[in-house]
Amino acid sequence: MRADARKNRDHLLAVAGTAITEQGVDVSLRDIARRADVGLATLLRHFPTREALLDALLRTSFDELTAKAGELETSSSPEDALVSWLRDCVAWTTEYRGATVLMAAAIEDTESALHASCVTLRAAGARLLTRAQDAGMARSDIDGADLFALVAMLAWLGDQPSLAPRADRLFDVVASAILTTARSSDAEEEGRPRACR
Repeated sequence: MRADARKNRDHLLAVAGTAITEQGVDVSLRDIARRADVGLATLLRHFPTREALLDALLRTSFDELTAKAGELETSSSPEDALVSWLRDCVAWTTEYRGATVLMAAAIEDTESALHASCVTLRAAGARLLTRAQDAGMARSDIDGADLFALVAMLAWLGDQPSLAPRADRLFDVVASAILTTARSSDAEEEGRPRACR
């Protein structure tokens, strides 16, 4: 791709990212083109469908989250790595309003342009989960698909204006339900006499 074409494409992606953050994934392609100060035909030349645009935009973020999982595997404890990655995933998914619906559909639809990126992202989370499970720090009765669903669920909360204020607290509740170390600490705390608490 020529340098000027790549520059135009990158500009369109940046504008689309802002528009989706503000208005959600159903934002009009015509509105994105107008904001980017190009014609709709120019946008469609780079991204012939809404899904192609979303795939290009989301794939970059998915790749960053997948790379982050790899970094966390070598730089953090299994417990911290899992919670940090989970928090980053939820924060990113909440930023792109409506992305949870697309991700949930794409993970099951092998024909979707987003399918491969979603599968890669889920696998990255599954590796962190398995690492924490192998270290005895995460419950053993959940898998990568469950973790991916929990990301979608927590991000959905952030998309709901009436529930968004509860999102951080509920993230902590879910994270502590996943981690066996948190549950053990809670149990120990419950077992102590009140004077010791």
